[in-house]
Amino acid sequence: MRVAFASDDENETTRAVVAALTEEGHEVIRPQGSESWPDLGRFVGRAVVEGRADYGVVMCWTGTGTAIAANKVPGVRAALAWDPWIARGARLWNDANVLAMSLKRLAPDVAVEVLQAFLDTSEPDPDEAANIAAVEHG
Repeated sequence: MRVAFASDDENETTRAVVAALTEEGHEVIRPQGSESWPDLGRFVGRAVVEGRADYGVVMCWTGTGTAIAANKVPGVRAALAWDPWIARGARLWNDANVLAMSLKRLAPDVAVEVLQAFLDTSEPDPDEAANIAAVEHG
């Protein structure tokens, strides 16, 4: 699986997320140069909607800014998650294709659990198809 990843800072939480992606055999696609959270969110969003990545992961201090920036890219459904249940629900009920997390408020092991819950939920709940389509088409 190809996963676009970007964060506007680096710490043990971001390193744990990238290590988990790499150890699980995922190809990690990262931006070159910019550290601006709006640019990073857009980079990940575009990578997903253009098909260069299957999913995206964005991280900033709260996770909110990068989620907002990613969601400005048409076709992106970025969800801010702070525990595995939220991440799984974002995939199941919202067909989220970008995961946003806080790099300051999540411990490395929790961030990895959130990531795994997001990536391990491969298909949205078919009962939510009409709701997901309604969000997609405005």
